[in-house]
Amino acid sequence: MPDAVSYQVVNGVAWLTIERPEARNALNAAVRTGLFAGTRRFNDDDTAKVLVLTGAGEKAFCAGGDLKEMADTALTVPPPDFAPQFGRNIDVAKPTIAAVNGLAWAGGFLLAQCCDLCIAAETATFAISEVKVGRGAPWAAPLSWLIPPRIALQILLTGDPVSAQRGYEIGLVNEVVPLADLRSRAQQVAERIAANAPLSVLAAKRTAYLSRPDLFDEAERIWAPVYHSADAQEGPAAFRGKRPPVWTGR
Repeated sequence: MPDAVSYQVVNGVAWLTIERPEARNALNAAVRTGLFAGTRRFNDDDTAKVLVLTGAGEKAFCAGGDLKEMADTALTVPPPDFAPQFGRNIDVAKPTIAAVNGLAWAGGFLLAQCCDLCIAAETATFAISEVKVGRGAPWAAPLSWLIPPRIALQILLTGDPVSAQRGYEIGLVNEVVPLADLRSRAQQVAERIAANAPLSVLAAKRTAYLSRPDLFDEAERIWAPVYHSADAQEGPAAFRGKRPPVWTGR
C-alpha cells in the first residue's frame, strides 16, 4: 500500500487512514490507490470484522479530489475506478464506519456517504462543493435516500458546508462526539458490531440496502455534460491559480 494510506487492525477493527494531512487528505492518485488497496485488504482480512475510515490530523477527514492534480491532468469524466465507492465499484460485505475528524467535502463527502455509519467530531463539516468548482457529483444520487430531499437539494445547490450537529439533526451522522473522543468512540461502536453473530451482521447490512434505488447510471448521464464543459476545467485551474473562477456556462 502507498504511504499515503495506512491500515491497522485493533481488536477486530480495521482502521484505514488517509495520511496526507498537509493537503487536507485530498484524493490524489496515491491516496486513491491506497484506499482501493486498503479496502481489498480488509475484504480479505478474516481478523477484521469492521472497517473504520478516517483521515490523519485534526482538520480534515478528506477535502475531496486534488484540484491541482485535476488541473494538471485536465481531468474530464473520472473513470469508474477513480475513487472507491463502497457497494458501487468495490463490494464491501462487512460493516464500515466513517470517523469524520474534520471537513468532509466533495470526494470526502462521497467517502463518508459510502460508509454504513458515520461518527463525527464536533468540528467536522460536510459539503458537496462541486457546484463551486464546476465539477460533477453523480455519486450523490443516493443522498435523498439518506436524508430528506429538500435538505439534499440545499446541500447540492448551495455547496455550503453542513456542521456535524446539523448532520446529526438531518440523519447524515449517527453520533457527534468531541474530537478527542472520536477514535475511542468509533472503536467502541465497531467492537460492539464485531462482537455480534457474523452471518447476522452481514445479512442485516444487505437487508438495510434493499430499498435504496440504484440511480448511478442515470446520474452519470446527467452529469456528463458538466464534466466535459469548459467550466469543469476552469474550476480547478482557478483553484491552482488562487483566483476566483470565471464561469461561462459552457
